[in-house]
Amino acid sequence: MLTALGLDSVAETVYRTMLRHPAAGVADLGHAAGLPEEEIREALDTLSELALVRPAAGDAGRLRAVSPDIGMEILVARQQARLAAQRQRLEASRAAAAQLISEYTELQPAGSHPGVEHLVGLDRIRDRLAALTREVREELLTFAPGGPQTSENMAASRPLNQDLLGRGVRMRTIYLDSVRTNRPTVEHANWLARLGGQVRTVASLPTRMILMDRRIAMISVSSDDTAAGAVLLTGQGMLTALCALFETTWESAQPLGRVVPTDAHGLTGQQATTLRLLAEGHTDEAIAKRLGVSHRTARRIASELMDRLGARSRFEAGVRAVQQGWLPPHP
Repeated sequence: MLTALGLDSVAETVYRTMLRHPAAGVADLGHAAGLPEEEIREALDTLSELALVRPAAGDAGRLRAVSPDIGMEILVARQQARLAAQRQRLEASRAAAAQLISEYTELQPAGSHPGVEHLVGLDRIRDRLAALTREVREELLTFAPGGPQTSENMAASRPLNQDLLGRGVRMRTIYLDSVRTNRPTVEHANWLARLGGQVRTVASLPTRMILMDRRIAMISVSSDDTAAGAVLLTGQGMLTALCALFETTWESAQPLGRVVPTDAHGLTGQQATTLRLLAEGHTDEAIAKRLGVSHRTARRIASELMDRLGARSRFEAGVRAVQQGWLPPHP
């Protein structure tokens, strides 16, 4: 029930039991909760770390549970701080990945660059990807930007996905938050989940990327035109960085069936990303591409943010966002 706020099921059970039996000791709590004393003590340590229990007044040897209204406020505040820290780490990782990727978009398809193979043309990309995925044995990790997927692409990918999952390959895919409102994409994600795949979403992704067994990475050379070309990377250093980027993004992403959380200012990831891009001077078209939404949706999100900030221009919105703590003072 409260795992999304950082409280495991045993600790939650003990917390609820303490609220019902405020005078109970460890043995009584174990009897009431149906748990061994060792688990009760471990749960009390967890609750103490989360500041959900405190020494009872006048009895330093006994702990009491804080009231639920205060307790939930503490958990929500901790989770919001954790999400904010994750977003900062994610943005730093994205910047590093963007720099890494840009270094290879200008490379010539010559044999003088070990660990780099250029693929030009959609047909060659598809053929090479099909051959490589047949060799995957353990894990397939994917960044899938661009918003809702086309029905044709999803239908074409099903036989391969079914084969991979049937062979026990662990599949994790990160889409954009915008797919949550697209029924065909959600149904496809649910189909993957039933077969054992895992799907999460984030507000934005740096590029299209596929990691195979942490040995090979396929990355689009252009985030605006994924059919323009791709590079295959096999260098250990590059793969380590890209796998770290995926794991950081996965940690901050939300499972498709879970409500997208908001930060301390009530902003979703989409809204926070839009606000940052507005402050950086990006156009509606650029914001729409980054979020995987239509131009109309990007304009609507921007207008809603300006209304909330009481701003009449995008520049003023950026200034007000900094003044109110929605954006850092220095980008």
